[in-house]
Order: sequence, then structure tokens, then C-alpha cells
Amino acid sequence: MKERISCFLHSGIGMRSAGVLLLSLFVMLAGCAPKETSAPPSEPAGAGTNKNSAAAPEAKKLTSVTQVTNWFAEPEHGGQYAALVKDFYKEAGLDMTIQSGGPGVSSTQIVASGKAQFGMGQADEVLLARQNGIPLVVIAATFQTNAQGIMFHKGKYKSIEDLNGQKVYVASGVAYWEYFKRAYNLDQVQEMKYTGSLANFVSDPSAATQIYVTAEPFAMKEQGVEVDYFLNADFGYKPYGNVLYTTADYIKNHPDIVKAYVEASIKGWNYYKTNSEEINKFIHEKNPDMSLEHMKYGAEAQLDLVYGGDAETNGVGYMAKERWETLQKQLLDIGLLKTAEPLDQVYTNEFLPKP
Repeated sequence: MKERISCFLHSGIGMRSAGVLLLSLFVMLAGCAPKETSAPPSEPAGAGTNKNSAAAPEAKKLTSVTQVTNWFAEPEHGGQYAALVKDFYKEAGLDMTIQSGGPGVSSTQIVASGKAQFGMGQADEVLLARQNGIPLVVIAATFQTNAQGIMFHKGKYKSIEDLNGQKVYVASGVAYWEYFKRAYNLDQVQEMKYTGSLANFVSDPSAATQIYVTAEPFAMKEQGVEVDYFLNADFGYKPYGNVLYTTADYIKNHPDIVKAYVEASIKGWNYYKTNSEEINKFIHEKNPDMSLEHMKYGAEAQLDLVYGGDAETNGVGYMAKERWETLQKQLLDIGLLKTAEPLDQVYTNEFLPKP
């Protein structure tokens, strides 16, 4: 839809003058009204008014929605929290709740169940979810370049092929690792279970581990451990990162809400680009285990990942069909996907604001 539906943004309830009896009746009826969030009037109905007074502004009703992220609050979600803090969601008619992800939290399942209307994940996760019968549709890609990578001790390796025969801490079944094993003949790698802890990596100078390049290198710097890393995208695996998605049914039934959500989110990311320190203070309240210094590092490290590439000319959130075609083919080649499907059912740029 090109325009947001006006009835979604504004209520049709006006102010009314009444005597005591009508006021009492209004109060009783209000308790039976559908649950919606609305801006309260500046003063009670009928107070301080006369026959010549102008009608008070209509209250704006907000639609309650929830989005679930893919981890605890962090700079990788900066635009979403900026949209919340700066009231961009509220201005778009949304009463927004951001639910943090974390270990054992499946945002795809939560969105599929209807407990949240919007989710965040990786592009390959969406393709795999669709294969498993979860009809997700990506509506924006906040990271043009995925922040996933492989970290190792400084100077230890020159290319990803050098990992053959070494210990690599990686979660079982992750798509990018399955791709690398096949593309670079990593048939002798000692795969170690990734638990989120870096203790074993630190104690083993030959080990490598999966990371987000916006996070773990800073943690190692704090511990005095010098590291390098490979960015997965530099070795041919380039799914969009931290994509925003909803279900096909939700798009069909609520295109106005989807458009409002996407536009407010992108506005948030545009704000976060130059105001990250302001928003990070709020994110820190949600995740006090991550220091403000760490958040500053992450916000700076992700600048080119979010705002570079196609985002420079097409705006944050844009997705190219060629990228999706390549990703789908890679997943088919390694056997994680069984069949290809029309990509116009997988993602859409329809709701993005024009750059």
C-alpha cells in the first residue's frame, strides 16, 4: 500500500459535553470499551468549556504490537530501540513492545504462533523456517553485510582454508558453517560445541570460534587477548543480517500496520546512525551486562555493515533479488534446502520508505 490507512492512525472519538448523568454513563461505558492505548485528553470532558469553545483534538488510538529480537538488547538492535525511545512507533500509530531474544528463544516460532507480530533473524533462517512450514516474509534487512564471522588468535591464520585440522567452536547445523565446509573442503576440522563462552578459545592459541564481529573482538580486547577474524561475507556467504519479518497472513490482513512498522523502524535506524550514544544509554538499561564502552564499539563496528552497500543508494533495509537467489542456491547445494521457491513470496521491499 502506498499510503497508510488513516483510520489506523486516528480514532473517531471526539469530546462531548454532558451533565452529571451523562458523564456517569460515559464512565461506565468506558470500562466496556475494547482495550486500546490512547492519548488522554488534556482535561475532563466538559470541564472549562462553553458554547463558544472549539472542540478538543481527537485522541490518537494506538495499535498494540510486539517485535521479538534475536538476542539480548544490543547495538545490533539500535534502530529498533531508537524508534521506541524517540516515539517513532507511537507517531506511526503503534504501541510497541520489544521483547528480547536469547538462548532458547525462537523468534520464528513466537511470530508463527502470533504471540509477536514481528521478528528479527538471519535471512537463511527465514528460508529454512519456510521449508519447515512457517510462512515468514522478510520486510526489511537492517544489515546489508551480516556481522557473523570466525575469530582466531592474532596472526594465526591467513585464509579460511587454514582452519582445516584445527578446533573450531561452532553451533551445530549453522548454515554458514555447512557452506564453508563444502566450499573450502574443511573435512578435517575438529568441530567443538559452541556454548557462548570464550574460555576454551582463550586458552587454546590454535582454536577458532564463531562470533559477531561487532561484539566478541571487544570482549577479547578487554581481556588483553589479541585476535583477528574472518567476516563470513568475505568468503562468499552473504545472507542479509538481522532481517525483520512477519507472516504472510499478517501482511495480507494488516498491510497498513506492516508499513507503519517498517517506516518507523527505518526512521529509527537513520536516527541511530548519528545518535547511537544517546540510544545506547537506554539499551544499557535493558542489558546492563553490556557496558556503554562495549556498545560504543559495536555501534561503530556496524556502521558500514548497516549503512554501506546497497543502503547507500537505496536506503536502510533494501534487499536485492540477486542476493536472495545466491543464498537460496547455496542452501540447495549443501542440502539444507530441498526445493527452491518463488522469492517474491520470501521477501518484499514494498513497505520500505523511498530513499
